[in-house]
Amino acid sequence: MTQMVTTLDDMGKPVWVALLVLSFVVFWPVGLALLAFLISSGRLGSHRWHACGGRMSHRRSRTTRAHWHGGSGNSAFDEYREQALQRLEEEQQEFHEFLKQLRMAKDRTEFDRFMADRTAHSEDPSQPEDPEPPVDKNDDDDTSDGDQLAT
Repeated sequence: MTQMVTTLDDMGKPVWVALLVLSFVVFWPVGLALLAFLISSGRLGSHRWHACGGRMSHRRSRTTRAHWHGGSGNSAFDEYREQALQRLEEEQQEFHEFLKQLRMAKDRTEFDRFMADRTAHSEDPSQPEDPEPPVDKNDDDDTSDGDQLAT
């Protein structure tokens, strides 16, 4: 059995995938067992997972560890990165403040326009405040239409 696993490892990952698919097609419990074996041994998944004491544990790469611990190992780069991040945060704050001022200016312009229209409407004597509803001429001629229908 060990020799067969070594031979399949030498052939590569596509052979393991093909064997896995074939085992699911032939008899799904065998495919499920093979899938469990491949995941637990790290042959199918990425090399970040490995079996440790009967349970799965995550093995971090060097870059992941550097990210979690805050340093890359190069002090000059770390200093540059901190300065760049601080500068970007300041620019972001300035941009948000600019957007806030822009929104306030737009709102102020719209409000001023509304007030100017309202003032112009109330000061314009040519437009009555309560216009009378239009009178329909056909309403007065109802009797004439009724006379014609009766004859």
